[in-house]
Amino acid sequence: MKENRTKTKRTRQTHKKKPVPAKGKGVAYQSKDIISKELAESFKGKAFRVYGLDLPEIRTVLPTNIPTIRANELRLDNLFELADSTVAIVDYESKYRKKDMIKYLNYLTGIANRYLKEKKDCPALRMIVIYTGDIERKNVSAEYNIGAVKVTLEPAFLSELDSGRIYQHLKCKVEKKEPLDEEELMEFIILPLSYRKRAEKEQKIRETVKLAARLQDRRQQIFVLSGILAFTDKVIDTETANHIRRMIKMTKVGRIIEEEKRQAIAEAEEKSRQALAQAMAEKKRALAKAKAEARQALAKVKAENKQALAKADAENKQALAKAKAENKQVLAKAEAEKKNEKKRADMLQQAARESVLKMIRKNYPTEEIASIVSVFSQDDIESMRKEVTYSPLEMHRPPAGKS
Repeated sequence: MKENRTKTKRTRQTHKKKPVPAKGKGVAYQSKDIISKELAESFKGKAFRVYGLDLPEIRTVLPTNIPTIRANELRLDNLFELADSTVAIVDYESKYRKKDMIKYLNYLTGIANRYLKEKKDCPALRMIVIYTGDIERKNVSAEYNIGAVKVTLEPAFLSELDSGRIYQHLKCKVEKKEPLDEEELMEFIILPLSYRKRAEKEQKIRETVKLAARLQDRRQQIFVLSGILAFTDKVIDTETANHIRRMIKMTKVGRIIEEEKRQAIAEAEEKSRQALAQAMAEKKRALAKAKAEARQALAKVKAENKQALAKADAENKQALAKAKAENKQVLAKAEAEKKNEKKRADMLQQAARESVLKMIRKNYPTEEIASIVSVFSQDDIESMRKEVTYSPLEMHRPPAGKS
């Protein structure tokens, strides 16, 4: 009996209705899924730096539904895969409540469970909470520690943004019909949430929507409108939300018309390209023929030039060989004369030395010898005199007088 009651209780839980937003407020889950698809491609490459978060760029947008063991699904605001392969859960809060930490913990375990069911490794998870203008940093604790489990938030505080300056800057660029950069687009979609009071937020939603309608770039326009609709879903009224949806639809129609225009232009350009290609092909063939004839004529001239060059080269080689032979004979003759000259000089040097030695033996004064044999200096003669004086052979020879 107890087992039957338990079974009945579980059956009732299975048919439990999913929570829906209050009437007149918020964006329905189905509509939010459609808007998320619009944003998915546009979010790639963008970052959260303008919100005060130092995070890698967004790589892709992931599904936000988290199937759980309970009948109802957990629905988080945004889920992004970042460039460093971490996954960021992004939630928007207009109040700080400690019990929300349990909700974030359920988000984290739900995401981990989803990866487990898909038989994939769960990446590192980030819990990003973007607090609206109602909340200040000093009133928030970024950690929830219950011993075995510790949740650490990465909070951003829109109250720290200079909302007035941002709005005026965006307005100025839109009025000048200038495209927005990535950071300005991220500022645009979050701007209404940076105000403190709900009435201010709703008023600023309407103002930013009007401003977005004036964007010249249709892709940027759809991104901003879809972003405002997705990020302000907790405060936006039904009328404004429906107005934004109609604007997105109209912008899409405009994009379709532009696409058809681009397609027509592309077809005309393709026909023009084909005609031009045909004309270019004919021109190319004529040019190829002219080039072939020019190559033949050039080849003939080159052949004749080659023969003339070969003949001239042979003649040059013969003349060079002859000149080298003559130069060799001249050099040989000069070398022989140089050797003979050196030999004569050596002989004269030796004869002069013998004369000096004779005069030294006869005791001629150095000055007199130097005046007679000018090839030697007085120092040279003195050196030879010492050689003669200290030579053993000369020591036993009797002194000779002058002849």
